[in-house]
Amino acid sequence: MTLRKSAIGLALLAATGVQAAEFKWASTTDPQTMDPHAVNSAPVLGFLNNVYEGLVRRDKDMSVEPALAVSWEPIGDGEGWRFNLREGVTFHDGSGFDAQDVLFSYQRASGEAADTRSWFAPISEVKVIDDYTVDFMTTAPNPLFPSSIANWMIMDQGWTEANDATVPDKETGNYATLNANGTGAFKVTTREPGLRTVLEPFGDWWGEAEHNITSAEFTPIQNPATAVAALLSGDVDMINPVPIQDVARLQGNDEVEIIQGIEARVIMLGFDHQAETLKYTDDAGKPNPFRDPRVRKAVAQAVNVDAIMSTIMRGNAEAASQLVSPAMSGYSAAHANRPAYDVEAAKALLAEAGYADGFSFGLKCPNDRYLNDEAVCQAVVSMLAQIGVTAELDAMPVRNYWPELREDNYDMYLLGWSPGTFDAEHPVRFLVATPNEEKKLGSWNFGGFSNARVDELLPAIQSELDETKRQAMLDEVTQIIQDEQVYVPMYVQPLVWGTRSNVDLTQRPDNFFLLRWVTVN
Repeated sequence: MTLRKSAIGLALLAATGVQAAEFKWASTTDPQTMDPHAVNSAPVLGFLNNVYEGLVRRDKDMSVEPALAVSWEPIGDGEGWRFNLREGVTFHDGSGFDAQDVLFSYQRASGEAADTRSWFAPISEVKVIDDYTVDFMTTAPNPLFPSSIANWMIMDQGWTEANDATVPDKETGNYATLNANGTGAFKVTTREPGLRTVLEPFGDWWGEAEHNITSAEFTPIQNPATAVAALLSGDVDMINPVPIQDVARLQGNDEVEIIQGIEARVIMLGFDHQAETLKYTDDAGKPNPFRDPRVRKAVAQAVNVDAIMSTIMRGNAEAASQLVSPAMSGYSAAHANRPAYDVEAAKALLAEAGYADGFSFGLKCPNDRYLNDEAVCQAVVSMLAQIGVTAELDAMPVRNYWPELREDNYDMYLLGWSPGTFDAEHPVRFLVATPNEEKKLGSWNFGGFSNARVDELLPAIQSELDETKRQAMLDEVTQIIQDEQVYVPMYVQPLVWGTRSNVDLTQRPDNFFLLRWVTVN
């Protein structure tokens, strides 16, 4: 007998005086796709965590807990991991879930066309033991693997094959781009890209409902003033983010609540390390200054992070010295200091590198992805001008931004990174390791930075069980990243959500918004 736990949960909420309700929310960025393997970005993965599920998931305090796997244990002496699957789970179309769906989803998510393939770099083979047991064999001991796949989502093999969507397609799209069939607490009933997406509770969800939502509608609203007006009027029940400049005003309104925290996301500047010449401005075709670490260090010293935090972020951010925040596992306390803001020192570095007269270049930036992203880039432009470096800013919607970076159409760019494992190994693997499609490494290392010692240490960091030894290796990698000024970490992005006063929800530091924890009173 299959219990409709979701429906039971709603009935219990109603019995305690909490009535079922419609819910509407807005954010600046519409998820690019409904395909959980096509785009590895927080707007996509965060949204689809409501629809699809993985073998494991993160709870309200970010701890890893069972999802489609009820348990997992290491195999042998670090040979891999065995996952014991949950029985009786169905997809939204009524199809049953079993080990073949896990194997299929692994093959799909680790394939060349998948934006999630780097997640599976440690995996040598996946074995189906029986209908509800799957072994993931690793090339070396990998204690982080279960937590590293918390956002890997399982698709139904039959549905995907029947709809010719066996390979993710983030360029032209396929059936899975506009449609979804997960096992999660909510199912997609309407998808109008750029306009609205409607979800409804899945009556046969295996989990226990903690919400009272009958339907949920998401609307992308890029204009901050429009979003605030929609929240104040009650047209939406929640907005993310709240414009920093409006926080104080909204805090004085009894009809809304402001929920603030610090995200696990470091905002940084990145460089093209490999290009021989600049691509933009009148200096296009001239030698690329960013290949020289002295120039990159000059940029770091010219950017006044304290001013950005106090003016643009209104005191709601924390300075960053590394690719992860101090709250992350593996953070290097030995390298907590960031370059001091020093215009004269920056000019001296430029002169030493042969650019005493400065140069011009193109800076790419999204205008709807990170909190105040375009304003931050405009501030960077002004700060670099003080050392004789002219940046031509090109800000654009994120749907256009990622393709530009993947096509190497930039000289310098803005990037935010939140480690999916909440561990410092994560950005090393994605942002610093030498890009290698075969090894599934460096998939977001747009600039092509390469360091043999980092590449040597990474697999050892991934497999080392002794925390002291592992931290020593992470400290060494952090020092290399800082010495080479691979990126310019600026600040840890704040989380600022706004809700109507009758809404209860959970804000996680990964900035994922989960409907299954929402009640409207």
